[in-house]
Amino acid sequence: MEIVTSIAPLLLALIMLGLGLELTINDFKRVLQTPKDFLVGFFCQIILLPFIAFGLIKFLNTPIEIAIGVMIIAAAPGGVTSNVLTKFANGDVALSISLTAVVSLISVISVPFIVFTSIKLLNYDLVSENLSILSIAVKMFLVVTLPVIIGMFIRKFATNFIDAKVKLIQNISVILFIVALFGAIYQELDNVGSYFAQAGKVTLILNILMMFLGYMIAKFFASGTPQQKCIALETGLQNGTLAIFVATQLFDETIFVIPSATYALIMFITSIIFVVLLRKTT
Repeated sequence: MEIVTSIAPLLLALIMLGLGLELTINDFKRVLQTPKDFLVGFFCQIILLPFIAFGLIKFLNTPIEIAIGVMIIAAAPGGVTSNVLTKFANGDVALSISLTAVVSLISVISVPFIVFTSIKLLNYDLVSENLSILSIAVKMFLVVTLPVIIGMFIRKFATNFIDAKVKLIQNISVILFIVALFGAIYQELDNVGSYFAQAGKVTLILNILMMFLGYMIAKFFASGTPQQKCIALETGLQNGTLAIFVATQLFDETIFVIPSATYALIMFITSIIFVVLLRKTT
């Protein structure tokens, strides 16, 4: 797992830098201007998703290592992929960017809290828990929050140039995510089949279930169809690179990374199908 451990922090930092380059202060002001849609998406991603994931691993009696890996991907915020696919689905891109930005920034707190709470509830012994919580929070700040802030400062002083390169930045971010994902898979290529057998079922169910729940909850509480599409995708698409980073920082065994990798592969396929279906709605 040495390759993944080495490249994941760098790739994640570059992806978050790309996110920062797309952000302005208005993306955060929008949260206050239209709080209802944001709060619906925030609830689905930060609160509902971890609860559903935990209930699912208990219901399926998932092996503890896989279960913890599932909780890591469930704790992860949405990624830039959700912003791109929301655009293709004719959803509310501005809301998608705001959700990704805010949830990514607070992930330095929310991810360690959700992951370590899950570890405790699953009765898994983790050495130096308090030190690990602090360590992972600091590392996440350095590779998640700081690059976003740097990206926003760069945009502020080079707005016209960055605006002209938005699509390029998005494409690079998606490519970096794919590199991280397939780097993890390549290193364990001989075991991919067995890993999918262990984690494929729970991650597939979780992914489809969360997109469906996000869509239905937004149908009743969000402003309209574009917001409904956005929230469904934000709820179902997670930042797999961040999840892989967290898993490799906490554990030496590859099995903890597998749910993040299988979820990321599955969500690519299911989200494309979902977007095709969403484009047919008004």
